[in-house]
Amino acid sequence: MRIPRIHHPELITTLGIVALSEDAAGHVGRVLRMAAGQEVLLFDGSGAEFPAVIHSVSKKKVDVEVTQRVERSSESPLDIHLGQVVSRGDKMEFTIQKSVELGVNTITPLISERCGVKLNAERFEKKLAQWQKIAISACEQSGRNTVPVIRPIMHLEEWCAEEYDGLKLNLHPRAKYSINTLPEPVKDVRLLIGPEGGLSADEISMTEQYQFEETLLGPRVLRTETAALTAITALQVRFGDLG
Repeated sequence: MRIPRIHHPELITTLGIVALSEDAAGHVGRVLRMAAGQEVLLFDGSGAEFPAVIHSVSKKKVDVEVTQRVERSSESPLDIHLGQVVSRGDKMEFTIQKSVELGVNTITPLISERCGVKLNAERFEKKLAQWQKIAISACEQSGRNTVPVIRPIMHLEEWCAEEYDGLKLNLHPRAKYSINTLPEPVKDVRLLIGPEGGLSADEISMTEQYQFEETLLGPRVLRTETAALTAITALQVRFGDLG
């Protein structure tokens, strides 16, 4: 049986008894129904992981004994910052979950002309917290010890205008070049994925002003969540750690 991986939100600085967070304790005690003496694997976002043994379990609290610190990284050599226009329903959650599994380092939710999602500031804050939890769960599942950052929601041009030294890509079905024809080496990529209806003509012109390169994935038009994951996979195969 695979040892469960549990995110610990605070840095683990010493070995010994550690109390799990309320969410983690609920998952270990009520969902997994684990008991004292069973093993778990903690990670705190520092890039290391911490083998531990459950010390005690109660209704609201789980204590574990951390036995050692192990330096282990599964991070890709390619740093990807995904700018994803917010999509409807559970598509955004799906995109965040799978892009984290594929090795994305930073995700910025974006608002564009054709976004189609209308939420007030309070609901966006709740969404942001929910998306960060999804990223953490994806790290628990995929073996990542560094948790990607889900940044606050931004307007498209504000994000495009940020200073960035790496390669900036915008998917476009009529682009001349594909990811396979990008020059090497590439270590940092800012990837823009538009909404279901695509970016407007004015938005495409704006991205060009901020030196975004247009690239295509193939002859078929993909849905926004499919495009994001396909592009990330292609970039990881070409410049990252997918073989």
